[in-house]
This record gives sequence, structure tokens and C-alpha cells, in this order.
Amino acid sequence: MTLPTLDARRARELVARFPGLAVLVAGDVMLDRFIVGRVSRISPEAPVPVVHFQSEHVRLGGAANVAHNIAALGGKVSLVGVVGADAAGARLREQLAADGVSADGLVEDRTRPTTEKVRIVTERNQQVARVDYERDADVDPALEREIVAQIGKAGARARVLLVSDYLKGAVTRPIVEALVALKSAGVPLIVDPKIPHLACYAGATLVTPNHHEAETATHRRIRTEDDARDAARDFRTRASCDAVLITRGEHGMWLSDAGAEGTIPAIAREVSDVTGAGDTVMATLALALAAGATLAEAAILANHAAGVVVGRFGPATLTRDDLAATF
Repeated sequence: MTLPTLDARRARELVARFPGLAVLVAGDVMLDRFIVGRVSRISPEAPVPVVHFQSEHVRLGGAANVAHNIAALGGKVSLVGVVGADAAGARLREQLAADGVSADGLVEDRTRPTTEKVRIVTERNQQVARVDYERDADVDPALEREIVAQIGKAGARARVLLVSDYLKGAVTRPIVEALVALKSAGVPLIVDPKIPHLACYAGATLVTPNHHEAETATHRRIRTEDDARDAARDFRTRASCDAVLITRGEHGMWLSDAGAEGTIPAIAREVSDVTGAGDTVMATLALALAAGATLAEAAILANHAAGVVVGRFGPATLTRDDLAATF
């Protein structure tokens, strides 16, 4: 089997359908904070650079960045996840509002901080250090029931369901089972996975491990396209899902589906930062499937979207015009 091509006319037709398409995103929401400064010397206290503060930027991360990407592409997104009762949670809600994403589906957990990653970077975009604020234990049963209720409420309107799992506690088996139940009504379910939760994703339409996750799950080394094919087939069996899309960085992607199988070459012209590129892939896949694309067409569109955002710094987004212009 080989993958069909996607010509410019069909690609632009699909992208033009994105506005207003309803997508439910459930998973681990995060806040990404960037402290930018200039390095001029090494500290006399320890062999570390001294960073002179210049600016600070806040962006959405994790499932929140997936939702932001969907909104930037014109989709109507419902976000379900967990935040803490803290300043970072308030800031995350403010950022969601600024980026056009509703925070109505967020559940508050007073026992944990909002997941926040603080990156210290130089003015030349070189990362010096990262500080993580998080508690990654699974949510308790009461909060789990609240999340399931929010999924039921938002899922009734969704044309595609999406799980963004970062192992921060908001993705559990009962939560995925609630999404699989909605999928049984004919709504595709896409999962951005973490391997310790592999057994939870049974029944998903599409699971999208990266190169290293696919190797870990299948106990295979992936060096060639034949390796990628065999790993993808094995992953499908192990995850009990309908299809697998392995993202392979500079080697592109490998799609394994009952109807299509093959490689999608990378198209990035210049790589600045891969942070959040997977979130862009997920958002584009979701909207493409909601627009009526086949899995192969959706994967090709997502590959083009990733090629745009890796040329930008931090968890970036792109517009429909940006995506259409790549064809």
C-alpha cells in the first residue's frame, strides 16, 4: 500500500472548511513562561551563566496549546482539563480568553499547582534552564467524574475528539473510556499518547506516537522506512487502535492504516524550535478529519503545518493562510 498524494486544490478546499468546525480537546493543560535575557558572564558562585532579564512571555502549552492551534486555524474548540487554584491557573485562563479559547471545561483542583514550565532563554533563543511546577498524580475520583461530565457536555457537539496526554494526571482510563463511548457514535478520536498509558487508548481512531515513543512501545529500533512500517503495525496491535501516525522529526511521518500506509517526507525549510510542533500536528489532524479529509490527507496537511511552526520560536501557531500557502 502507498499513500495517495494531496494536490493544492484539494488541500486548500479542506483548509477552507476549517472555520466553525467543533473539536473537543481533553488532556493536560499547561502554561509555558519564557524569561528572556542577555548572558554576558559566568556566575562567580557556580559555573552557570548570569542572565540579565530583558522580557517575559507567556504562552499556552500542552492541551491548551492544541486548543489554541485549533482556534488559530478557525475551529470551534472546547477544552477540558485541570488547573490549580493559583496565580498560574488564573493567568492560563486569561491567556485562553485572549487566544479565543473557552475555559468553561476546566476543572479546578485545589490539591495541585497548575502545570507550568518556566524556561530561561537567551536573546538568541538558546535555553539556559527550565523550572517545572507540577503534580503528576492522577486526579482523584471526584474530579475524574467532573471531567467526564464536562466531556459529555462538550462532546455532544464535537465532530472530532482529541486527547493530549502529557502524564500530568488529567488523562485516566475512565476519562478515555468516556471519549471512546462518544467515538462509537461515529466521531473520530485522536490521541497524542504517552506510553505508560498505552493500554488506555484501546478503541481510538488514530494514535500519534513520536519516533522514540514508538520504539519504546514496540521494543524496536526505527532506522529505516521498513523499520517504521513494522513498528507502526506492531503499535496498532499493542494499542488496539484503528491507525497509527509516527512522527519522525526530520524523517517526516509514517502512517499505518487499513486503507493506506507509507511515509510522508518532512518539509521544514529551517528549524528554529520544535516546542509545540506536536500540538500543531494534532490540531491540524483534528480539523482536517472534521473537514472530511481521509487519514492520509489529514496527515499530509499536518505535516505541512509542522513544517511551518518549527521555523518559529516557542509553542507557535499558524493560520489557514499559512497552511494553504505551503501547497
